[in-house]
Amino acid sequence: MRSLFILLFFTLMMQGCAQQKKSNDVAIQYENERNYKIETVVPDLDNPWGMTWLPDRSMLITEKSGELINFKDGVKTIVSHDLDIYVRGQGGFLDVELHPNYNNNGWIYFTYSSDEGPGDGGNTKLVRAKLQNNRLTEVQNLYKGTPNSRRGQHFGSRIEFDNEGYVYFSIGDRGNRDVNPQDITRDNGKIYRLNDDGTIPPDNPFVGQSGAKEAIFSFGHRNPQGMAKHPETGEIWIHEHGPKGGDEINIVKKGANFGWPVISYGINYSGTKFTDETERPGMEQPIYYWVPSIAPCGMAFVTGDKYPEWKGDLLVGSLKFNYVELVELKGNKTIGRQKIAEDAGRVRNVKIGPDDYIYIALEGQGIVRLIPE
Repeated sequence: MRSLFILLFFTLMMQGCAQQKKSNDVAIQYENERNYKIETVVPDLDNPWGMTWLPDRSMLITEKSGELINFKDGVKTIVSHDLDIYVRGQGGFLDVELHPNYNNNGWIYFTYSSDEGPGDGGNTKLVRAKLQNNRLTEVQNLYKGTPNSRRGQHFGSRIEFDNEGYVYFSIGDRGNRDVNPQDITRDNGKIYRLNDDGTIPPDNPFVGQSGAKEAIFSFGHRNPQGMAKHPETGEIWIHEHGPKGGDEINIVKKGANFGWPVISYGINYSGTKFTDETERPGMEQPIYYWVPSIAPCGMAFVTGDKYPEWKGDLLVGSLKFNYVELVELKGNKTIGRQKIAEDAGRVRNVKIGPDDYIYIALEGQGIVRLIPE
């Protein structure tokens, strides 16, 4: 009888664990028949990392190798600049974003890896500049992560503005997981928030704390390469790479610790564990996580009326599996997943254009858009 009770107890416990684990598993739907066509917009790009649109609907595109392209009416024009871009591994020319009041002030924001400052190698830098006669002018340095490192991984970086005009940007842990992400006196593995001129908002969470990097807004991140403002709540959402498994979707919160590498749903690339913990008091849980990893890059909420059945859902590019994942949402909860643009190529970015179409930047190809049929 005692043996039967013990067996029943462990059976129920294991079922409970399985149900708890399954709570994050949302079945993914594959496309049976596409109800859209994929149209090439900008051909012949190498690694189109960032993209945005100017008021005349021309596109600004960053190539990781260092080029800035203005694309209009089928013509690519190289924009000249003097940015000190350090190209190594995952580093190079990264994101681009217009100021919300661009029509009045003309500011364009860029992140890229730079060798400026102490240490050998590079780290991620945020600047703003203006575009005049096909040249970047009035370049202003806003923030530079330190120290430099010759490691080639985890530079981040995405840029987003919130509804109050603060600029957020991400820098990855630079491959130094055991030192940088959990230490607020060090750069890297962080989401930063600045005033639009690069000054520190006085209500940033670590202002006045001895030794702290006061630009930090949240910490404990690995390598966020997706960032988007929720169209209804105004919250800043991110996704970030896990190691082998454990890619995450998170909502940025003031002063929050997102746990890397103390907690994670991933393991080392070798298959060994680096932590036995997936949660801990005082550390945030992700909105969603992927196991296995999809290597997410680029992120956008579906807005407008071109795709009414997808409106309000989240688009996430997959570098690893060559598709865009449509994450179906109900509030902050993931209720479904779909693969769209399957086999398109390594997705470096995905955004909604001013015409409300979905634009996808593909490594070694260019930029395409999805046209509903």
